[in-house]
Amino acid sequence: MEFSKETRHSAIQKMKDRSLDLLIIGGGITGAGVALQAAASGLETGLIEMQDFAEGTSSRSTKLVHGGLRYLKQFDVEVVSDTVSERAVVQHIAPHIPKPDPMLLPVYDEPTSTFSLFRLKVAMDLYDLLAGVTNTPMANKVLSKEEVLEREPDLQKEGLLGGGVYLDFRNNDARLVIENIKKANEDGALIANHVKAEDFLFDDNGKIVGVLARDLLNDEVFEIKARLVINTTGPWSDEIRNFSKKGDIIHRLRPTKGVHLVVDRQKLNVSQPVYVDTGLGDGRMIFVLPRENKTYFGTTDTDYHGDLKHPTVTKEDVDYLLDIVNKRFPDANLSVSDIESSWAGLRPLLSDNSASDYNGGDSGKVSDESFENLIETVKAYINHEKERYAVEQAIKNVASSTSEKELDPSAVSRGSSFERDDNDLLTLAGGKITDYRKMAEGAMKSIIEILNSEFGREYQLIDSKTYPVSGGEINPENVAEELEKLAQLGTSNGLSLDEARYLANLYGSNAPKVFALARQLEAAEGLSLSETISLHYAMDYEMTLNPTDFFLRRTNHMLFMRDSMDDLVKPVLAEMARHYNWSEEEKNAKEVELLALTKENDLATLKTYK
Repeated sequence: MEFSKETRHSAIQKMKDRSLDLLIIGGGITGAGVALQAAASGLETGLIEMQDFAEGTSSRSTKLVHGGLRYLKQFDVEVVSDTVSERAVVQHIAPHIPKPDPMLLPVYDEPTSTFSLFRLKVAMDLYDLLAGVTNTPMANKVLSKEEVLEREPDLQKEGLLGGGVYLDFRNNDARLVIENIKKANEDGALIANHVKAEDFLFDDNGKIVGVLARDLLNDEVFEIKARLVINTTGPWSDEIRNFSKKGDIIHRLRPTKGVHLVVDRQKLNVSQPVYVDTGLGDGRMIFVLPRENKTYFGTTDTDYHGDLKHPTVTKEDVDYLLDIVNKRFPDANLSVSDIESSWAGLRPLLSDNSASDYNGGDSGKVSDESFENLIETVKAYINHEKERYAVEQAIKNVASSTSEKELDPSAVSRGSSFERDDNDLLTLAGGKITDYRKMAEGAMKSIIEILNSEFGREYQLIDSKTYPVSGGEINPENVAEELEKLAQLGTSNGLSLDEARYLANLYGSNAPKVFALARQLEAAEGLSLSETISLHYAMDYEMTLNPTDFFLRRTNHMLFMRDSMDDLVKPVLAEMARHYNWSEEEKNAKEVELLALTKENDLATLKTYK
């Protein structure tokens, strides 16, 4: 099997027997990006993840690959420039995952409004210039109050001045992780989930030469030797760095918690993504996003000091978001009982990077002179009176005190850091999901230099801007048409067109492998043929070991198809039990675990005490 439980067992055995060039601790988006580039560049690469891939943080985002228009609140232009350029790269290497979904930003006549209409127009024009979509159908538009309400008639009308619409992209965060992981495996990386790093192995000079790991499936403790070890564990980065630590404890991260809530589209009907001020005077904005037949909204973004493995949605989080949504959509009248699904996640922010918080932070003021010069220069460029160079110079002259204006020498991307500790542990932390490839590239350049200078091992780093992830071998200029052709292939294997389209969008160029299973398998009892082949592909090609992995991260059943998921639980458990030869006791334990998570996902406790 290509990436299965058997693959996992083989990878662990090989990691025991070999000395790796690079061992990666952490299988979220950062570790997945490093693994892909390392394996493709020929390094002897290993990756271990103590949970399922993307379980800790990378499946808990707002599910956008976006350009960070919010940073133009303070005209933090470098951040936006970095982000939109990387967004274009992600579109190129994973074209089946990000999908264009223009964002509507209403502007209200309120003292604490993030944007005035004038400032929004300038920000959007600059945004389009950086994104390279000026004078294209994707270019921004300023909308009158009437035009905003024509698009979203349920929006709050009182105080509405108008708004703008600009290009943004929806994302499937967990799928982006697993597709990077699968590609790394395809290129020879040794990868295992549910393996926990418990301590480091040291040489006589106190330098790290590997990791003491525990297989959480059988409780076996074993050693993994590696020339270099990189810590890509997100919120756990400090914890890993402080293994066996002598001297001052390292404290570099400031995790913040974000919460998202899902309701049925009929309860809160939006035709396109909306990004709107909270209206609470707290300087924040929230997203309201359509997804399949649901609408979800968030985020909170509060400092977090609890259990890193298990952030939860609290009553305060729910009350905060419901207050905002019910204000901005007065006819919704949402209550906790309307929430079908939810998730809470942590953003692994660097403690000295205050401008990187989810809503932009308090990153200082732009001087009037540089602001006016930037506005005039952008206007002149749009009117073909000045060249792009003039805009670039105006950007450089923006005088701001934003904390991300000067990129720390150790950073490889805005809001990220790459550091090597005295014991030689490498840590890649912070950043944004859109920047994951660039972060990995920056780290890999240093890793290859170290392997050459200190170990005499030479490697050439691949061009990761053009190296597709698994499922990404689709022409990025023609995605819709190619996915439709793949869907047509699915119909020839006994699937309905809707089923085939869903699977083609989920798996991209891997869809033919999924469809081929329809010729080998019969529909499992209680499952359609489409559901059966998706489940088996998840087990045999995506290292899916638990029902939760399938329902929450390989597919979006738990989040956006919650109303149909209950009917699938028993059949999926039965088919996984048969495939993995679980005992009745093991099967029952998996069911208990799944139902507990489902109860939490549904906010059952909050609904009981509402």
